[in-house]
Amino acid sequence: METTLAQIDEPRPALPIVDAHQHFWDPARNHHPWLCEEPMIPFRYGDYSAIRRPYLPPEYLAAAARYRVVKTVYVETEWDPADPLGETAYIHAVAAEHGLPNAVVAHARLDAPEAAESIAAQARYPLVRSIRHKPAAAASPAEAARGAAGSMDDPRWRAGYAALAANGLHFDLQTPWWHMDAAIALARDFPATQIIVNHAGLPADRSDAGLSGWHGAMAALAEMPNLAVKISGLGRAGLPWTVADNLPIVRALIGLFGVDRCMFASNFPVDSLCASFDTIYRGFEACVQDRSPADRHRLFHDNAVRIYRPA
Repeated sequence: METTLAQIDEPRPALPIVDAHQHFWDPARNHHPWLCEEPMIPFRYGDYSAIRRPYLPPEYLAAAARYRVVKTVYVETEWDPADPLGETAYIHAVAAEHGLPNAVVAHARLDAPEAAESIAAQARYPLVRSIRHKPAAAASPAEAARGAAGSMDDPRWRAGYAALAANGLHFDLQTPWWHMDAAIALARDFPATQIIVNHAGLPADRSDAGLSGWHGAMAALAEMPNLAVKISGLGRAGLPWTVADNLPIVRALIGLFGVDRCMFASNFPVDSLCASFDTIYRGFEACVQDRSPADRHRLFHDNAVRIYRPA
């Protein structure tokens, strides 16, 4: 019988949570082109005007108030691309003031001539654990091709990627599932670098064909031992976040990658466009209600601690 949100309503055990993917920003003080400039960019959740405002630890903690969030992992926010170290310095100041975040996924352009120097500079900040630079991607499976400039096949992009291991950093990969063949090649060619796939491989198309393509891509990816996945970003524009819709995604990923390579994450405030923090985390709980307490502890806490080493 399917677990419903009502079945996991309070009281609940105080399960500790490390939120493995969230953002803070203050576009009134800092320049984020997508949050500050007009016109607004095309966005997978549609109109995002509601999040074009300061979002800092007090707002996050208010949203997560019903949960025992003990640490968080901040992921770069498409800050001014000319000043990636400015973002890292800023978020360290936020952490010093508020106690959150506790680990940082910073930005560096991997295909830039100065990529190695930028990565080394990011690695000197004490909370930086990983780098995210979204590779060039096609808009649909039909348009996907290997070898495009700025893609994971680009020799310049790979030259920058090669500097991650030397600096002890992971790589956070956000790309549609139809580019996971290139990610497999990347994981194989750089086995010392841990890759964390963001937002479940972006299974936005829930048609039979879309889910079949996504599942095949993620199954092949899961064969690589240096891959983990964040179960996050499951919202869809204009549709409610429901256990019925997302349970097959959650169960498929845990089945493919195993409990030890999956992490739950809020993607807040971005996913506040789709649902409340409570709806999302109650939904995650419902999706794994049949798992052992040890498994749930790994998914909500332990795996993020092991991979991101939050302070």
